[in-house]
Amino acid sequence: MKTLAKQTLLYDEDCPLCRVYTSGFIKAGMLDENGKKPYCQLSDEEQNFIDVKRASNEIALVDNENKTVIYGIDSLLKVIGFSFPWMEKIGNLKPIKFFLKKLYSFISYNRKVIIPSKIKKEIKLQCVPDFNFKYRILYILFAATITTFVLYEFSDFISILPKSTIIREVFLALGQIVFQGLFMIKFDKKTILNYIGNLMTVSLMGSLLLLPILILNLILNIPELITLGWFGITVLLMLIEHSRRVKLLELPFYLSITWVIYRIIALTIILNLN
Repeated sequence: MKTLAKQTLLYDEDCPLCRVYTSGFIKAGMLDENGKKPYCQLSDEEQNFIDVKRASNEIALVDNENKTVIYGIDSLLKVIGFSFPWMEKIGNLKPIKFFLKKLYSFISYNRKVIIPSKIKKEIKLQCVPDFNFKYRILYILFAATITTFVLYEFSDFISILPKSTIIREVFLALGQIVFQGLFMIKFDKKTILNYIGNLMTVSLMGSLLLLPILILNLILNIPELITLGWFGITVLLMLIEHSRRVKLLELPFYLSITWVIYRIIALTIILNLN
């Protein structure tokens, strides 16, 4: 595999996905041993020719000899394309590149609500993406949609629940946002949407945890007790993760209490629909 030498990717060291794929490029021999560098370790000299603000939103590939930089999907296509030229050619086709850019932005602008990290106030240069209202709303809607359809399918395997409908699951997903939002009124819009983004990531995580038992139930006749047990464990893990994220965001602990209260209220209403 051809190695793109003397080029360095600047990555967010607090982003596990960023660490994995930049290390993967080096292990695969696509970049040399100096092919990645944490964003927060940029020198003053490097900051003179690197767009620091843009590099926090789009991963930057620095040409160490010519002191030039490319960003985002272009940098990834260059690294991959040096070893696989055909992939770069396909990636640069207008409709495909348009899609890749939008997908990259969707992930990049939401990466701190997908995988949050503690704000390190002692570090001056932090790789934190700009707050993008459009992509945050799209992410919330995406997570809510996945959650809605998974819970709609899963509820059929719990006999004590009334027959589900998509409308009911939509109201449950959106109701959670509204309910929790009532306890966030005193905060600014950015803080509220950052929290809701994390809230929906927890819901999305729960949906993904339910998928294995959902798929098995479509193939085998899993005892309902096991299905209920799996669901209970999933809810417990979601509560733990929600509490962890609330702490990372330095938000009030009562948000985890209201998170539980909403589920109790929702379950009570559903059971009384019989």
